[in-house]
Amino acid sequence: MTLILALDFGGTKLAAAVTQLGSRQWLRYERRLSPTGANATTDLEIMRSLIYNLLQGETPTAIGVSFGGPVDFTTGTVRLSHHVPGWENLPLKNLLEQEFGVPASVDNDANVAALGEHRFGAGQEYDSLFYITISTGVGGGWILNGKPWRGNAGMAGEIGHIVVNPAGPVCLCGKQGCVERLASGPYMAQDAKEYLLKPANHFSGKQLRSLVNDDLDLITGKIISDAAAQGDELAINILQGGAWALGVGIGNVANLINPQRFILGGSVTKAGELWWNTVEKTARETALPEIDFEILPAALGDDAPLWGAVALAELEIRSQN
Repeated sequence: MTLILALDFGGTKLAAAVTQLGSRQWLRYERRLSPTGANATTDLEIMRSLIYNLLQGETPTAIGVSFGGPVDFTTGTVRLSHHVPGWENLPLKNLLEQEFGVPASVDNDANVAALGEHRFGAGQEYDSLFYITISTGVGGGWILNGKPWRGNAGMAGEIGHIVVNPAGPVCLCGKQGCVERLASGPYMAQDAKEYLLKPANHFSGKQLRSLVNDDLDLITGKIISDAAAQGDELAINILQGGAWALGVGIGNVANLINPQRFILGGSVTKAGELWWNTVEKTARETALPEIDFEILPAALGDDAPLWGAVALAELEIRSQN
């Protein structure tokens, strides 16, 4: 039996699963939330305990890993995590290979999820697609000519840092008006909170305020979606602003590379019809009319990075046979 171990180091959650080569079912699956104040050491300890629970004394043939941050794919070194300290230049591939004695492949979560959707999800039978995750951040992963395209230094696909409004608010990366700054969950929540804290706006955002009992620190991207669904005008404006920014990014990418499909995953994609319609409409308006593409939800949902890790391990196994 050829056993594959798949690992997903997310910004807030850790997941691990084992499956058999060629199977579409998990044999065993576990996930944990990363504790508050986590660092690389605590995350690795939790992941190690998940792995030993799952393996039950068996040895995998290969390990595939999805990591929520920039990774040097050729060496399997994590460059950093934007959400968890201590990951700077950590040789994750080497650590896993030393401990388990089998080949490991490590890549950034968007690249891995793109691979997962191409192999098992909404991108099957397509040879060019761009996967975009919109959640804590906004990232992208390419499949071109049926293969992952990582770019010169593994940094291809950073749609989150395409500037769509040069006069817009400042992003974590230091630039103004990036897609991520306008479209990601935490930034939408931050914008809503800042708006509601101004004395002049004391009477706006009624549904938003009532959903968090006036504790503005509790506002999240999900709460903005819920308030928008209840007709809250501020929430609708913020949600549509994020969808507009993403749509402009997608339309520009369509003009530049012309993939067959854009596959969208991540928590913000659960925001409902209004969000999807705005993304679609803006992307079509931004792209040239002659450019043909589809925008679809990810078929694998939150498990896209884990199934992508399986696809990564499969490629490793094939390359050795």
